Amino acid sequence: MEWNDSAIILGVRRHGETSVVAEVMTRSRGRHLGLVRGGRSRTMQPVLQPGNVVDVTWRARLEEHLGDFRMEPVRLRAGHLMETATSVYGVQALAALLRLLPEREPHAHLYESMDIILENLHEPRAAGELFVRFELAVLNHLGFGLDLTRCVATGEQEDLAFVSPKSGRAVCRAAGQPYADKMLVMPSFLRKELPQAADFTSLTQAFRLTGYFLERHVYEPRGIAIAAARDGFCQAALKALRALDGVQDNPPMPS
Repeated sequence: MEWNDSAIILGVRRHGETSVVAEVMTRSRGRHLGLVRGGRSRTMQPVLQPGNVVDVTWRARLEEHLGDFRMEPVRLRAGHLMETATSVYGVQALAALLRLLPEREPHAHLYESMDIILENLHEPRAAGELFVRFELAVLNHLGFGLDLTRCVATGEQEDLAFVSPKSGRAVCRAAGQPYADKMLVMPSFLRKELPQAADFTSLTQAFRLTGYFLERHVYEPRGIAIAAARDGFCQAALKALRALDGVQDNPPMPS
């Protein structure tokens, strides 16, 4: 069996003396592993860095086999991804999110989204907002999508100020205000009406929102810890935005 596709490198692990097992996110075949013979050579090591885009050919006798990868570089951006803390942690955090999905399950939208985010990880405002939307997409693909389009109590589509921690659905200000202390805040940049660019406050709220549902629906039931890289990315993005937005105090980071 053989196929060819565009792929983003997620990571590698050593295999024998000269080879590696590479993990990639392909455009049309999802997250996929394969053996790269000679992957530890000086020629291949720069190619097999997380975040790089490659043209990959996979071959195996049977579909269920690990198979061999042959790779050709398309866009080598790993060096650029080492320049900022948001980039260093971001590429790791994105890979960790994709590992929550079944291997070889196609998710073309997530491939395209990851490619866009990797191009913007150096800009904390855009990177933070795109990362939150990526987490929401992963939750949706796992069957735990949030409904942020209308109020669960009234059906209203405007002035959505909260998200119910029980249902994962939006709640308008009027219906949710009496229970505000028990609600999650709806970040302004996720609202359908008059959305605003992410700032320090709304990004803090958004990281807390997605982190809560990832922990509740995915990490806790599987008995695994949320990826440390996510916390590193959140910390780095919020630190940068605190300076850009002129936030003077030092509020707690999202858990």
